[in-house]
Amino acid sequence: PPAMSRRVVRQSKFRHVFGQPVKADQMYEDIRVSKVTCDSSFCAVNPKFVAIIVESGGGGAFIVLPLAKTGRVDKNHPLVTGHTAPVLDIDWCPHNDNVIASASEDTTVMVWQIPDYVPVRNITEPVVTLEGHSKRVSIISWHPTARNVLLSAGCDNLVILWNVGTGEMLLALDDMHTDLIYNVGWNRNGSLLVTTCKDKKVRVIDPRKQQIIAEKTKPHDGTRPIRAIFVADGKIFTTGFSRMSERQLGLWDLNNFEEPIALQEMDTSNGVLLPFYDADSSIVYLCGKGDSSIRYFEITDEAPYVHYLNTYSSKEPQRGMGFMPKRGLDVSKCEIARFFKLHERKCEPIVMTVPRKSDLFQDDLYPDTPGPEPALEADEWLSGKDADPILISLRDGYVPIKNRELKVVKKNILDSKPPPGPRRRHSTCDSDFSQPALEEVLEEIRALKETVQAQEKRISDLENKLGQFTNGTD
Repeated sequence: PPAMSRRVVRQSKFRHVFGQPVKADQMYEDIRVSKVTCDSSFCAVNPKFVAIIVESGGGGAFIVLPLAKTGRVDKNHPLVTGHTAPVLDIDWCPHNDNVIASASEDTTVMVWQIPDYVPVRNITEPVVTLEGHSKRVSIISWHPTARNVLLSAGCDNLVILWNVGTGEMLLALDDMHTDLIYNVGWNRNGSLLVTTCKDKKVRVIDPRKQQIIAEKTKPHDGTRPIRAIFVADGKIFTTGFSRMSERQLGLWDLNNFEEPIALQEMDTSNGVLLPFYDADSSIVYLCGKGDSSIRYFEITDEAPYVHYLNTYSSKEPQRGMGFMPKRGLDVSKCEIARFFKLHERKCEPIVMTVPRKSDLFQDDLYPDTPGPEPALEADEWLSGKDADPILISLRDGYVPIKNRELKVVKKNILDSKPPPGPRRRHSTCDSDFSQPALEEVLEEIRALKETVQAQEKRISDLENKLGQFTNGTD
């Protein structure tokens, strides 16, 4: 009988995930979001801060707000302003919630230490500046498990891996991409990269062997940009366009790149789809730049492998999107994702929730998740070691830890021998400035800096107290 052929509804605890914007007073208002045209997400968030690339005259800047500082942003709120041209991408360090990296049109990558208090003035001094690209740098991404390893990709078709703790270049992948790189993603333990490129290829790269271990030409036939990310079990998820300019998503197996496991058409909008993946729930969220919706899909091992769950729709298009790491979510409300949607003048958090009746900790929704401790040091990783993320339980929620300084220990130039060949004219610097004298001066500068920082914190605390005092009397 025909009744038998009715599709059995697939069982999934995520079938009813729904998205909701926060209340109006929980948004961040009066932010001049950058108008630079590039397909970056313009926003980076962690359990302490939301950072947003903003418009800035002449140079490049981004704003960093403590998560709790919702409402109107003071027009004099300090910015992070060290770049001499627009900032194109920002990324929080996964192992230190007070450290953020920025990539810029000025060809540099800068790494910043953000204090837990709101500073009084703009932050203009990065902890370290990484110079190695010859054109603008549009992509940065921290290594998921190794301390201080940062990747950057530029319009010079070059991918560079840095050790931020020494300011040194670890690896340069220079002969792999014949054209502009669209995006770069790490796998879960940071042993492999996946990249997409204007030459219409998706490449899987072993960065330490400097080898392309798999590639696929034209996973999507259209000419517009492709994105690719690793999902569970080393599979690769892509978004792109069909020959008829329909948006598509694809799922691929690394060991057989020829045929897709799944290929689905979606719609004819022309915004590039930014994929955000949550490994704990195997859900991919697709946020189209310029779209007003977020579509989400569950990836499983049974056909059709990529299962449409739902769409969060709104009226306003998104200029960019931040995605909160799992440890920054409210487990007591069964929140499984939180997006930070950028409008022209504000940032609106959107909460994705699994409806549950119980108030108890839902351990099926919250398996142990990557915590803030790195599993490897940079040199261990470089020498060939791999390690999965160190996991933490969210049973009692996650409390961010206090500010930890990022220490950059540059290799001491004075330790290295002078270059061979004719000796330069003996410079006065060598004779007048003995090593101990130099150390003393540096020590003094460090002490002065600490004093200034302490004063700034004191001023900031006093201002906050004064603010509470005056607000109380209104």
